[in-house]
Amino acid sequence: MRYFVWFAYDGTAYHGWQIQPNGVTVQEVLQRCLSMLLRQSVDVVGAGRTDAGVHARQMVAHFDYEGSYDMDNLAYKLDHALPQDISVCRVEPVADTMHARFSATRRTYHYYIHTRKSPFLHRYSCQLHYQLDFEAMNRAARLLMEYEDFGAFCKAGSDVKTTLCKIYAAEWHQTSETEWYFEITANRFLRNMVRAVVGTLIEVGRGRMTMDEFRQVIEQGSRTAAGESMPAHALFLEKVEYETCG
Repeated sequence: MRYFVWFAYDGTAYHGWQIQPNGVTVQEVLQRCLSMLLRQSVDVVGAGRTDAGVHARQMVAHFDYEGSYDMDNLAYKLDHALPQDISVCRVEPVADTMHARFSATRRTYHYYIHTRKSPFLHRYSCQLHYQLDFEAMNRAARLLMEYEDFGAFCKAGSDVKTTLCKIYAAEWHQTSETEWYFEITANRFLRNMVRAVVGTLIEVGRGRMTMDEFRQVIEQGSRTAAGESMPAHALFLEKVEYETCG
Protein backbone atom coordinates (compact mmCIF):
# COMPACT_ATOMS: atom_id res chain seq x y z
CA MET A 1 0.00 0.00 0.00
CA ARG A 2 1.19 3.53 -0.72
CA TYR A 3 1.44 6.33 1.84
CA PHE A 4 2.12 10.05 1.64
CA VAL A 5 4.22 11.77 4.31
CA TRP A 6 3.60 15.52 4.73
CA PHE A 7 6.53 17.26 6.42
CA ALA A 8 8.66 20.40 6.67
CA TYR A 9 12.36 21.04 7.06
CA ASP A 10 15.04 23.64 7.57
CA GLY A 11 17.54 22.87 4.83
CA THR A 12 20.50 24.68 6.37
CA ALA A 13 22.35 21.56 7.49
CA TYR A 14 21.53 19.44 4.43
CA HIS A 15 22.97 18.95 0.98
CA GLY A 16 19.51 19.20 -0.53
CA TRP A 17 16.71 16.67 -0.68
CA GLN A 18 18.13 13.90 -2.84
CA ILE A 19 20.49 11.24 -1.48
CA GLN A 20 24.07 11.77 -2.62
CA PRO A 21 27.48 10.43 -1.61
CA ASN A 22 29.12 13.66 -0.44
CA GLY A 23 26.79 14.92 2.27
CA VAL A 24 23.76 14.31 4.49
CA THR A 25 20.42 14.91 2.77
CA VAL A 26 16.81 15.18 3.92
CA GLN A 27 15.77 12.10 1.93
CA GLU A 28 18.50 10.05 3.58
CA VAL A 29 17.46 11.04 7.11
CA LEU A 30 13.73 10.54 6.49
CA GLN A 31 14.31 7.19 4.82
CA ARG A 32 16.54 5.94 7.62
CA CYS A 33 14.01 6.87 10.33
CA LEU A 34 11.09 5.31 8.47
CA SER A 35 13.04 2.10 7.92
CA MET A 36 13.92 1.95 11.61
CA LEU A 37 10.30 2.41 12.74
CA LEU A 38 8.79 0.00 10.20
CA ARG A 39 11.63 -2.49 10.72
CA GLN A 40 12.22 -2.98 7.03
CA SER A 41 14.00 -1.16 4.24
CA VAL A 42 11.86 1.70 2.95
CA ASP A 43 12.46 3.89 -0.09
CA VAL A 44 10.92 7.37 -0.12
CA VAL A 45 10.22 9.44 -3.23
CA GLY A 46 9.89 13.19 -2.85
CA ALA A 47 7.70 15.72 -4.64
CA GLY A 48 10.79 17.56 -5.82
CA ARG A 49 14.52 18.05 -5.43
CA THR A 50 15.33 21.09 -3.33
CA ASP A 51 18.96 22.20 -3.56
CA ALA A 52 21.44 22.43 -0.70
CA GLY A 53 20.35 25.01 1.83
CA VAL A 54 16.79 25.38 0.51
CA HIS A 55 13.92 24.94 3.00
CA ALA A 56 10.42 23.48 2.79
CA ARG A 57 7.38 24.53 4.77
CA GLN A 58 5.47 21.75 3.06
CA MET A 59 7.11 18.80 1.35
CA VAL A 60 5.53 15.49 0.38
CA ALA A 61 7.10 12.08 -0.08
CA HIS A 62 5.61 8.64 -0.69
CA PHE A 63 6.61 5.16 0.40
CA ASP A 64 5.16 1.66 0.01
CA TYR A 65 4.44 -0.58 2.98
CA GLU A 66 2.37 -3.76 3.16
CA GLY A 67 2.34 -4.32 6.93
CA SER A 68 -0.19 -3.08 9.48
CA TYR A 69 0.67 0.10 11.36
CA ASP A 70 -1.37 2.87 12.93
CA MET A 71 -0.39 5.76 10.65
CA ASP A 72 -1.34 8.43 13.19
CA ASN A 73 1.01 6.72 15.62
CA LEU A 74 3.65 6.43 12.91
CA ALA A 75 3.46 10.17 12.20
CA TYR A 76 3.93 10.86 15.92
CA LYS A 77 6.86 8.45 16.27
CA LEU A 78 8.49 9.61 13.06
CA ASP A 79 8.23 13.25 14.10
CA HIS A 80 9.96 12.47 17.39
CA ALA A 81 12.62 10.27 15.79
CA LEU A 82 13.68 12.91 13.28
CA PRO A 83 16.08 15.74 14.20
CA GLN A 84 14.71 19.13 15.24
CA ASP A 85 15.09 20.59 11.75
CA ILE A 86 12.62 18.11 10.18
CA SER A 87 9.01 17.86 11.36
CA VAL A 88 6.21 15.55 10.21
CA CYS A 89 2.63 16.76 9.89
CA ARG A 90 0.88 13.54 8.92
CA VAL A 91 1.13 10.17 7.22
CA GLU A 92 -1.86 9.07 5.16
CA PRO A 93 -2.80 6.22 2.80
CA VAL A 94 -3.29 7.13 -0.86
CA ALA A 95 -4.15 5.23 -4.03
CA ASP A 96 -1.34 3.09 -5.40
CA THR A 97 -1.41 5.21 -8.55
CA MET A 98 -0.52 8.38 -6.59
CA HIS A 99 3.05 9.57 -6.94
CA ALA A 100 4.56 12.29 -4.76
CA ARG A 101 6.35 13.85 -7.72
CA PHE A 102 4.37 13.04 -10.84
CA SER A 103 0.88 13.40 -9.34
CA ALA A 104 1.58 16.92 -8.03
CA THR A 105 -0.31 19.53 -10.04
CA ARG A 106 1.18 22.72 -8.60
CA ARG A 107 4.12 23.79 -6.50
CA THR A 108 4.62 27.17 -4.84
CA TYR A 109 7.91 28.73 -3.79
CA HIS A 110 8.66 31.90 -1.81
CA TYR A 111 11.93 33.82 -1.99
CA TYR A 112 12.52 36.29 0.86
CA ILE A 113 14.53 39.51 0.78
CA HIS A 114 15.10 42.40 3.19
CA THR A 115 16.91 45.72 2.91
CA ARG A 116 17.80 46.48 6.52
CA LYS A 117 20.13 44.41 8.67
CA SER A 118 18.24 42.16 11.09
CA PRO A 119 19.54 39.46 13.45
CA PHE A 120 16.25 37.62 13.00
CA LEU A 121 16.17 37.47 9.20
CA HIS A 122 19.65 36.73 7.96
CA ARG A 123 19.29 32.94 8.15
CA TYR A 124 16.13 32.79 6.04
CA SER A 125 16.10 35.97 3.96
CA CYS A 126 18.59 37.60 1.60
CA GLN A 127 19.72 41.10 2.55
CA LEU A 128 20.10 43.46 -0.39
CA HIS A 129 21.95 46.76 -0.16
CA TYR A 130 20.31 48.72 -2.97
CA GLN A 131 16.90 50.17 -3.81
CA LEU A 132 14.54 48.18 -6.02
CA ASP A 133 11.61 49.17 -8.21
CA PHE A 134 9.08 46.53 -7.18
CA GLU A 135 6.43 47.82 -9.58
CA ALA A 136 8.80 47.18 -12.48
CA MET A 137 9.70 43.78 -11.02
CA ASN A 138 6.03 42.84 -10.86
CA ARG A 139 5.45 43.97 -14.44
CA ALA A 140 8.34 41.74 -15.49
CA ALA A 141 7.06 38.88 -13.33
CA ARG A 142 3.72 38.98 -15.15
CA LEU A 143 5.55 38.42 -18.43
CA LEU A 144 6.56 34.97 -17.17
CA MET A 145 2.97 33.78 -17.53
CA GLU A 146 3.05 34.50 -21.26
CA TYR A 147 5.72 31.84 -21.84
CA GLU A 148 6.22 28.10 -21.36
CA ASP A 149 9.90 27.52 -22.15
CA PHE A 150 12.20 28.61 -19.33
CA GLY A 151 15.54 27.24 -20.45
CA ALA A 152 17.07 30.64 -19.64
CA PHE A 153 16.52 29.93 -15.94
CA CYS A 154 17.67 26.30 -15.88
CA LYS A 155 21.05 25.44 -14.39
CA ALA A 156 23.56 24.70 -17.12
CA GLY A 157 24.23 20.98 -17.57
CA SER A 158 20.93 19.85 -16.04
CA ASP A 159 19.74 16.51 -17.42
CA VAL A 160 16.12 17.61 -17.93
CA LYS A 161 14.16 16.24 -20.89
CA THR A 162 12.17 19.44 -21.32
CA THR A 163 12.39 23.03 -20.13
CA LEU A 164 8.65 23.61 -20.51
CA CYS A 165 6.73 24.78 -17.42
CA LYS A 166 3.33 26.35 -16.84
CA ILE A 167 3.50 29.31 -14.46
CA TYR A 168 0.20 30.18 -12.77
CA ALA A 169 1.28 33.06 -10.53
CA ALA A 170 4.38 35.23 -10.06
CA GLU A 171 4.35 38.30 -7.83
CA TRP A 172 6.30 40.28 -5.23
CA HIS A 173 4.59 40.91 -1.88
CA GLN A 174 5.66 43.48 0.73
CA THR A 175 5.32 42.43 4.37
CA SER A 176 6.99 45.39 6.10
CA GLU A 177 8.84 48.58 5.27
CA THR A 178 12.00 46.60 4.54
CA GLU A 179 10.79 43.07 3.79
CA TRP A 180 9.37 41.40 0.68
CA TYR A 181 8.93 37.93 -0.76
CA PHE A 182 8.49 36.66 -4.29
CA GLU A 183 5.78 34.05 -4.75
CA ILE A 184 5.73 31.81 -7.80
CA THR A 185 3.44 28.87 -8.57
CA ALA A 186 3.89 26.43 -11.45
CA ASN A 187 3.17 22.87 -12.43
CA ARG A 188 6.90 22.11 -12.28
CA PHE A 189 10.22 23.87 -11.81
CA LEU A 190 13.60 23.40 -13.41
CA ARG A 191 16.75 23.03 -11.38
CA ASN A 192 17.76 26.40 -9.90
CA MET A 193 14.87 28.06 -11.75
CA VAL A 194 13.35 30.13 -8.94
CA ARG A 195 16.67 31.58 -7.78
CA ALA A 196 17.57 32.45 -11.39
CA VAL A 197 14.19 34.09 -11.99
CA VAL A 198 14.57 36.16 -8.81
CA GLY A 199 18.10 37.19 -9.78
CA THR A 200 16.88 38.34 -13.19
CA LEU A 201 13.90 40.23 -11.75
CA ILE A 202 16.31 42.02 -9.42
CA GLU A 203 18.26 43.19 -12.49
CA VAL A 204 14.99 44.78 -13.66
CA GLY A 205 14.38 46.27 -10.23
CA ARG A 206 17.83 47.86 -10.20
CA GLY A 207 17.24 49.44 -13.61
CA ARG A 208 19.94 47.32 -15.21
CA MET A 209 17.52 45.40 -17.47
CA THR A 210 14.51 46.73 -19.40
CA MET A 211 11.19 44.92 -19.93
CA ASP A 212 12.17 44.22 -23.53
CA GLU A 213 15.51 42.83 -22.41
CA PHE A 214 13.78 40.66 -19.80
CA ARG A 215 11.50 39.32 -22.52
CA GLN A 216 14.51 38.66 -24.76
CA VAL A 217 16.19 36.67 -21.97
CA ILE A 218 13.19 34.33 -21.84
CA GLU A 219 12.86 34.04 -25.61
CA GLN A 220 16.56 33.45 -26.27
CA GLY A 221 16.73 30.71 -23.64
CA SER A 222 20.36 31.42 -22.72
CA ARG A 223 21.27 30.99 -19.05
CA THR A 224 24.23 33.34 -19.43
CA ALA A 225 21.90 36.20 -20.45
CA ALA A 226 19.79 35.87 -17.30
CA GLY A 227 20.62 37.27 -13.86
CA GLU A 228 22.71 35.57 -11.21
CA SER A 229 21.38 32.74 -9.09
CA MET A 230 20.36 34.09 -5.70
CA PRO A 231 21.54 32.47 -2.43
CA ALA A 232 19.71 29.29 -1.42
CA HIS A 233 19.04 30.13 2.23
CA ALA A 234 16.17 32.51 1.40
CA LEU A 235 14.19 30.05 -0.71
CA PHE A 236 11.26 28.02 0.66
CA LEU A 237 9.11 25.37 -0.95
CA GLU A 238 5.79 26.59 0.46
CA LYS A 239 3.20 24.20 -0.89
CA VAL A 240 2.70 21.09 -3.02
CA GLU A 241 -0.78 20.53 -4.42
CA TYR A 242 -2.60 17.41 -5.63
CA GLU A 243 -6.06 17.00 -7.13
CA THR A 244 -7.16 14.21 -4.80
CA CYS A 245 -5.36 14.72 -1.48
CA GLY A 246 -3.79 17.30 0.80
